[in-house]
This record gives sequence, structure tokens and C-alpha cells, in this order.
Amino acid sequence: MKDEIFLVDTNILVYSFDKNEPARQKTCSSLIKKCWMQEESFAIALQNLSEFYVVVTKKIENPLPNSIARKIVKDIIDFNNWHVISFDDASLITAIDLGIKYNIHYWDSLLCATMKQNGISGIYTENVKDFDKVPWVTAINPMD
Repeated sequence: MKDEIFLVDTNILVYSFDKNEPARQKTCSSLIKKCWMQEESFAIALQNLSEFYVVVTKKIENPLPNSIARKIVKDIIDFNNWHVISFDDASLITAIDLGIKYNIHYWDSLLCATMKQNGISGIYTENVKDFDKVPWVTAINPMD
């Protein structure tokens, strides 16, 4: 598992910038910092970056300015230690099948399908129970 690239779920990325959650921010920003310091490589889906942008500009108590959130997203896309992945039509169908089979939310099943398509089986997330239903996914909550 040491050489495996883990995907960073939206909630981990959001907490790393959410000053209203200081304990979570400290833990999550420490994890994210490992990527920026080139100690570890992480994957992130375009889906995660889209969700991140909406959450940090609209849904947290002290939203980030749009321009700052855009810069963060652009920096992640441009930095070679982040492996940005996306889904296609085949992963969309796989996501529907996963959602039905494991009774998980569509957006989580789409992320699982995208991970599978890109050879990623590990995810850092606060929502471990959601991903534990999919047998080939290893979900770790870095805040535990």
C-alpha cells in the first residue's frame, strides 16, 4: 500500500482550507502538504475539484473568494504531483451499476468507477462507511 497513490476526497481538501474546523484543518492540511512538498503523490478527480470549488465558495461558514478557490484548483491541476483523473461514458455506466449493487450515493459510485478506471483503489475520506461497501476500495479517514 505504501507505493499506491491514494485519491483525496473532496471533504479532505475542503477541510484543509476551512478555518472553522481547526482540528480537521490541521490534520487535512498536513496530509495535503505532503503532496505539495513532493513527499507523496495523490490523485484527485475532476469531480472532486468541481465539488471543492462549490463547497469552499458557497457552503462553508467563511467562504473563500472565487478567485482564490480558482487559483487553488488551477494549482492542483498544474502541479505534477497531483494526478488529475476524470470519468468517461464507460465509468458513468459502471457508476450506475455500482450504485445499484452496493446501494451507495451516485456521486460516490461515480468516484469509485473513476478510481477503478484509473487503477486507484485507495481513498482518503471522512466518509469511510460510504466507500467500504465497495470491496476493492480501501478508505482511510486521516482524522481517525
